[in-house]
Amino acid sequence: MWGTVVFVLEADVGLTHGASPWLKGSQSWPPRLVITMAAVDRFYLLYREISRSCNFYIEALAIVGAWYTVRKCVSLAIDTYSMIRLHLIPKLGGEIDLVKRYGKWAVVTGGTDGIGKAYAQELAKRGVNIILISRSKEKLEAVSRSISETYKVETDFIVADFSKGREPYPAIKEALKDREIGILVNNVGIFYPYPDYFTNLSEDILWDMINVNIVSANMMMHIVLPGMAEKKKGAIVNISSASCCQPTPMLTIYGASKTYLDYFSRALHYEYASKGIFVQSLTPFVIATKMVACSSVTSKRSFFFPSAEEYASHAVSTLGLSTRTTGYWKHAIKFTLGEQLPEWIWAWFAMYFFRIIRKEALTCKVK
Repeated sequence: MWGTVVFVLEADVGLTHGASPWLKGSQSWPPRLVITMAAVDRFYLLYREISRSCNFYIEALAIVGAWYTVRKCVSLAIDTYSMIRLHLIPKLGGEIDLVKRYGKWAVVTGGTDGIGKAYAQELAKRGVNIILISRSKEKLEAVSRSISETYKVETDFIVADFSKGREPYPAIKEALKDREIGILVNNVGIFYPYPDYFTNLSEDILWDMINVNIVSANMMMHIVLPGMAEKKKGAIVNISSASCCQPTPMLTIYGASKTYLDYFSRALHYEYASKGIFVQSLTPFVIATKMVACSSVTSKRSFFFPSAEEYASHAVSTLGLSTRTTGYWKHAIKFTLGEQLPEWIWAWFAMYFFRIIRKEALTCKVK
């Protein structure tokens, strides 16, 4: 192929200058020089033709690149604005009158410890009367009395074990029938004793995870929603988890149950927003509570692991502003990054992190 091209080039040069000096025996145009000059000239012409034909594709790629850059910049600007609107402006401005907007009473499930207790206290601080639901009567009495004395609001409690399937709900429905429920906080939930492989979990944990993490939220909403819809105002807060961000190995059942709650919340909001009801899905990362006592790292308050009180203070201020949020600005950064990661990286990191926690928990268990 190259031999043919060189021959044509040499012939072209010869025709341009009359008879080829090389053919006449002259040494002024050596064969190698003729071939080299012709090849360079031909390469330039070939390059120019290729460039001309590629111009369209280069311009198209440039447009795609510009569009992608603009899209990312706009997305970043929107995310930044959303974070400021959710986590900064409410702290600087006045607090929303939750009683006026939603109603006088709030029901908080799992309200004797951790996030539930802190969220109930934060609502009471804003003048909302509190009804706590949990399985320990002693804890319910103590927390209920403490909230009433500290924040000067009315309190009540209902003893119920959500792991008992359908059993507790008739009594709950009867106890709430004459109350003006403005806010429902579905906080009750159970976690693994420590992160573990699916086949290592007992059948009791599997059933409890479904009954407590999923069924309780469905049934509690089914009880209070008719009253809210009749008044055309109310708010439901379902506390999910950042494990719904992407598939999380070694927390398979827990993550799946919280993903269900997140999906359900978002869909339900579309159903009932027109009736004046606000449904919010909270998706926090790890919070330093007794639920994560299996790890010495996550159970201690730190920069990314807030206390339940610190978290609740931020989360309540987002009520009515966002249907889906982590509730805490530091967690919002992590959640945004987590969604951008390829699934396999998220899963690899989860496996690595939870294996360490599992090893630590098993070591402590042996001791």
